[in-house]
Amino acid sequence: MNLYLDTIKILAGFLVILIASNWISHFFPRIKLPMITGLLITGIICGPYILDLIPIQATKDLNFVNEISLAFIAFAAGGELYLKELRSRFKNIVWMTIGQLVITFVFGTIAIYFVGSRIPFMASLSMEVKWAISLLAATIFIARSPSSTIAIINETRAKGPFTQTSLGVTVLIDVLVIILFAINFSFVEGLVMGSEFNIVLIGLVIFSLVLSIVGGLLLGKVIEFILSLPFYAIFKKILLLGTGYAVFIGSHYLRDFGHAQFNVELHIEPLLVCIIGSFMVTNYSRYKSEFFSILHETGPLVYIAFFTLTGASISLDIIIKVWPFALILFGVNLVTMFMGTQVGSFLGGDSWKYRKWSWTPFITQAGVGLGLATEVATEFSDWGNEFATIIIAVIVLNQIIGPPLFKIAIFQLKEHHTRKSSPLYEGVRDALIFGLEGKSVALAKLLKKNGWEVKIVTTISNLDMANNAGLDIRVVKKFDKPTFDKLGAAEVEAIVTMMSDKDNYKICELAYENYGTKDLIVRLNERSNYDHFRKLGAKIVEPSTAIVSLLDQFVRSPTTTSLLLGMEESQGAAEIEVQDPDLHGVFLRDLRLPSDIIILSVKRGAKVLISHGYTRLRMNDLVNVIGSKESLEVVRLKFEGD
Repeated sequence: MNLYLDTIKILAGFLVILIASNWISHFFPRIKLPMITGLLITGIICGPYILDLIPIQATKDLNFVNEISLAFIAFAAGGELYLKELRSRFKNIVWMTIGQLVITFVFGTIAIYFVGSRIPFMASLSMEVKWAISLLAATIFIARSPSSTIAIINETRAKGPFTQTSLGVTVLIDVLVIILFAINFSFVEGLVMGSEFNIVLIGLVIFSLVLSIVGGLLLGKVIEFILSLPFYAIFKKILLLGTGYAVFIGSHYLRDFGHAQFNVELHIEPLLVCIIGSFMVTNYSRYKSEFFSILHETGPLVYIAFFTLTGASISLDIIIKVWPFALILFGVNLVTMFMGTQVGSFLGGDSWKYRKWSWTPFITQAGVGLGLATEVATEFSDWGNEFATIIIAVIVLNQIIGPPLFKIAIFQLKEHHTRKSSPLYEGVRDALIFGLEGKSVALAKLLKKNGWEVKIVTTISNLDMANNAGLDIRVVKKFDKPTFDKLGAAEVEAIVTMMSDKDNYKICELAYENYGTKDLIVRLNERSNYDHFRKLGAKIVEPSTAIVSLLDQFVRSPTTTSLLLGMEESQGAAEIEVQDPDLHGVFLRDLRLPSDIIILSVKRGAKVLISHGYTRLRMNDLVNVIGSKESLEVVRLKFEGD
């Protein structure tokens, strides 16, 4: 009973730490570091060597969290190995992978062996064990970080041959590294335990690998069955996490069974089993979309737990003693990885433009590398913890250095598609409306009535201009940057799209990447496309729900809704940008405004501030006000200056 109570207390305390870790990690992107680094550092601070909020014994008691997380990370890695998306760059991906697996592994093993005589915990070990440690370390150094790579690609919205090759190699290497680790791990166990290197040992390695592959194929069927169940998504997520943990339990049971019944090492690699199962579902199952969605939604929670616990498990006392050697291993890893990528990139036929940056995506390490290091620490009690600590120290350095360099490479090769800075307000409010129909014409007339300069853009050539007198209508043949430049898209404050979702997305993407248009308003046709537009920061109007929401607001707040919609004859609402430098830093209560003006909110960057008298104005703040139309113009003149 006391054991269960202690476990509950440890879990409850760990949950509180995870909430704090998640909150703290969100500050790291502001200093150009990934959130994973924030989670690791928070774990280190909460660990047994600083605040001791997670004692040494607790890290051991929470080992099941590690195993659940590792299974999920393997699922995520296999889920990214989608063959249809890798075909066009297959040659480059294969040669880059071979270059790293051969050159990085061979030279890394040799270098680590000779450096190892200077590392305290390796100095006194036998030659066989030193070679064993060198093999394992070189294997782990090949592992990459699909999660970090995908995060940078998503952040920069990168597209192109360099991005595609980087992602393909990263995922493929992680799959092959797990197989290589399974083989080396079995050999190392034989070397450390003193077993002779004979045909029986080779047979056991092959048998273990076959078991892992068969287990992965069976796991794929189990995952398909779980996804086919008529359950809510939350229950499927729990079942998937539980299934991954069951693979680790089965691996432990099989090892114990082999020792007890046959006095041999029956070892299946649980990470390999999970990655094969995930690969099968992703490529050969009709449930791949749902599986990918579950991985995407569950990933952040798993990573918070895994990286925080990993940070808490780092032995700082050992790092203090061996940090010079961690730096040396970091340098060895960097040099051997650079050699491997250069050879692979050359054999793959890449030009120098890509070759000189080809090494940058592969510095970052995270999930799989940390998982393999943790597995070594668990298996080899004599030196495993010291080994894992040094390896994790190198991985932390890679995690700090890698993502910024990869991001720089994407920008240098011009494969980024980030949002351009919004144009400065020049005193005239301009809008482009795409799509010619009754509603777009009505919108254009309403905006013109309120002082906007409006152009309606259409692809219809045979227009009856008599019905649209007084409107500026432009006919275009296609949507591209030269066309947008002629339309003056660089100066407009708002773009409204009222066409098909395909055309709407192309228009929004062009505006987002080339002009940084402040307001993108989209009339959505298909609900399934909602997320695509949301990622571009567009304001989405969904006709199927807009009317219901509007009626709801009329029922619950009729006066306010009428004001916001401009239905009151003498009243209105406006969003006005602060352009007068004299107003920078002024409290709202110190403004001299017409008595009928009410300030609803202040938008600063991405944040909306519910305003009060002690809110200070800043340049480029967007102030939402309501009042009479005459008073709104007074406020506009005051805020926008000359």
